[in-house]
Amino acid sequence: MIAIGIEELCRLQPGWIKGKRLGLLSNQASTDRNLTHSRDLLLAAFPGQLTSMFSPQHGFFSEKQDNMIESGNSTDPTTGLHCYSLYGQTRRPYPEMFADLDVLLVDLIDVGTRVYTFIWTVVYCMEVAAETGVKVVILDRPNPVGGHLVEGNVLEKECRSFVGMCDIPMRHGLTMGELARFCAMELGIDVDLEVIPVKGWRRDMFFAETGFPWVFPSPNMPTASTALVYPGQVIWEGTTVSEARGTTLPFEMFGAPYVRVEEVLHYVEQEGLPGCVLRPLMFEPTSGKWAGEPCSGFQIHVTDPHRFKPYKTSLVLLQALLMLYPQNFAYKEPPYEYEFERLPMDLIIGSKKIRQELEQGVPIVELEQAWQPQLAEYEKKRSSVFLYEA
Repeated sequence: MIAIGIEELCRLQPGWIKGKRLGLLSNQASTDRNLTHSRDLLLAAFPGQLTSMFSPQHGFFSEKQDNMIESGNSTDPTTGLHCYSLYGQTRRPYPEMFADLDVLLVDLIDVGTRVYTFIWTVVYCMEVAAETGVKVVILDRPNPVGGHLVEGNVLEKECRSFVGMCDIPMRHGLTMGELARFCAMELGIDVDLEVIPVKGWRRDMFFAETGFPWVFPSPNMPTASTALVYPGQVIWEGTTVSEARGTTLPFEMFGAPYVRVEEVLHYVEQEGLPGCVLRPLMFEPTSGKWAGEPCSGFQIHVTDPHRFKPYKTSLVLLQALLMLYPQNFAYKEPPYEYEFERLPMDLIIGSKKIRQELEQGVPIVELEQAWQPQLAEYEKKRSSVFLYEA
């Protein structure tokens, strides 16, 4: 049976926590197997020690829909504790926010994708914790898309932003705890960092195999199936193509009024996209891009998660739309995640050069071959922070 970090912390009650003032970085998805929230577990296990709370992008209740929709500081209605928003007036905590705590506990669901911002909030917290002498403890959780598969080009330094502050590929293959260790190592953050590992999790497990209930960590991550496609489908955020926000299947679907599904299928049929089926459909978003307009596109059905390559699949589809509809296709203009000058697509892909090569029609297989040396180097580095066996 799997036991996640918060469950293990409450069971083990390590000596270092006795009498310490605790802060908790979490959101509404930070629950145990019985859907009890972490703050309630901490209140029961360590009464009187929880002093403050913190929330990441989308707010504590995961109610804010899109990027750059901020949430303010609040009072937690359950505990009466102050909850600092780390996606509002600031994304980096002010040192005074840590003034009344000794240990910052982090219990957040990561979805195995570089552009998901929760890890970058953790990086900012680690930097401030290093400055203020606060200990950071990651209450680890499984990587829902597995810890055995990595995919994509490694982020280039000139494309660093709040959707990538450390040089990792799109699908990084680490848990939140491992990723925090990796970032601390690579970015030289001298923080007192500890990880409470997941008991019983293996690297080759997908979320469906964990036996845990899925609680959505952000409003457009409604199911574990969404997480499977997200490492690729998130690229549509850098375009005017709808990633199906404003529908019940965000990221699993995509499209635009000008797409002709037969043309796209013909274009991609030689690429070899294993582990999935592209099912043509129409959808009409109720909000966001193309709201109220019928969009022609696809739903990606993952048939074999071990063979499915989300990043390659979506790059192939992106290049198809670039080549087939040059008069209709457009990139999203800045701002994007507080970057007001650089093209959002470059930040998402993590490389201006690769974006340009996609536009030039360079085959995806050639792009994959070109980034293998950097990916191999990343593989060596990431193995040094592993906490789990395959």
